[in-house]
Amino acid sequence: MSRPGFLLSAWPWRSVGYLLSGAVAGVVALVGIVTLTVVGGALTAVLVGLPLLVMLALSGVVVARTERLRLRMVDADPVPDPHRAPAATGLWAWLTTRWREQATWRELGYTLLFAGLLWPVDALAVTVALLFPLSMAAAPLLMATVGDGREAKVLKQWTVTAWPTAFGVAVLGLLLLAVGLYVLGVVAGARAGLTRLLIASHDSELDARVVELSRSRVRLVDAFEAERRRIERDLHDGAQQRLVALTMALGLARLDAPPGPLADQLGRAHDEAGKALAELRELVQGIHPKVLADYGLSAAVADAADRSVVPVDVDLSVPGRLDQAVEAAAYFVVCEALANVAKHSGAGRAEVRGGHSRGRLLLEVWDDGRGGADVSAGSGLIGLADRVSVLDGRLSLSSPPGGPTLLRVEFPCEVTESAEVPGTSGVTAERDRSG
Repeated sequence: MSRPGFLLSAWPWRSVGYLLSGAVAGVVALVGIVTLTVVGGALTAVLVGLPLLVMLALSGVVVARTERLRLRMVDADPVPDPHRAPAATGLWAWLTTRWREQATWRELGYTLLFAGLLWPVDALAVTVALLFPLSMAAAPLLMATVGDGREAKVLKQWTVTAWPTAFGVAVLGLLLLAVGLYVLGVVAGARAGLTRLLIASHDSELDARVVELSRSRVRLVDAFEAERRRIERDLHDGAQQRLVALTMALGLARLDAPPGPLADQLGRAHDEAGKALAELRELVQGIHPKVLADYGLSAAVADAADRSVVPVDVDLSVPGRLDQAVEAAAYFVVCEALANVAKHSGAGRAEVRGGHSRGRLLLEVWDDGRGGADVSAGSGLIGLADRVSVLDGRLSLSSPPGGPTLLRVEFPCEVTESAEVPGTSGVTAERDRSG
């Protein structure tokens, strides 16, 4: 409305159409409510009126749907339907679903307010801000036709008998019409805002925001995992290969060098290069293990158990491949849990078990340590819980003092590749090692 071309745009007339259609719809709603109330109440004694009273209670659903359509005249942002789809087909399922929804009763309250108060406001605004100025602007025309050139009635109240006065009233009517169109825009905007406030579902808007936040978190996790895989690939194919070549070159030079200080320096350099290569391999393994990308979760967990300093029994059955984000999160949960077992629990044995069933991946990490795991002690459990929650998973921990400790995690997921790759499912590994 602050733009200079507002009066020449379609918005003033869209506001007029919104308010005028509101007055008509309000009259229809008032007649329908009065009819259903009177007839339904009179026929309740013979049970015929009960369906009419049910229709009265559900009349708000129809009115609110009409109002959502009318809002498109002045509101570019559509109002979502707050009603849920019935769980079954048929009239009875629809009725029971609507009867239990809060939105149904909120819409009934709006319908009563609309039929009793709001539509007269719409009609009054159109009459005062539009019809009165148009009637004044038509004074010369009325004087030339109905008044036979001698007189004209202005707003049915004042009589104009001179042509200059008639044209003066017409100019005043046009000025009032311009002002009235702004008034109608304000009234239509306020009515639309009130209607949206009363019939829109705030829960649905909140749910939409939550869904969008969840999707954005998943996109961030996917981007993070893709970056991890890129770094792992670059280190594996680049720096690691160069270190391997350097280690081989130093080894050959060490063999060819005569005994002496130079041979000793080459030996030390060869040993340091070997240590750097081992550390780089551990780093690559921690970023994104190649066995996880190539063979899946079961093989990767078995590999992590094999590298654990605590003997670990693995009983994990996954019938194929899962989503990459789920596999990565589940793998790092197991790795972090086994690292905590080795660092803090003092356990003599641990176990990783679980599998995929009914659309969920279940993993359990158990150890016979001293227990008493504390989230605030920096054990990484908060990070694990955050990583699991991003994928709509659940993490629970049972660690009483004296042990044992059980970490349980669940992910909702489906098998993306049903065909089994050798070594990816039904992995059972046992390690008995003293240290």
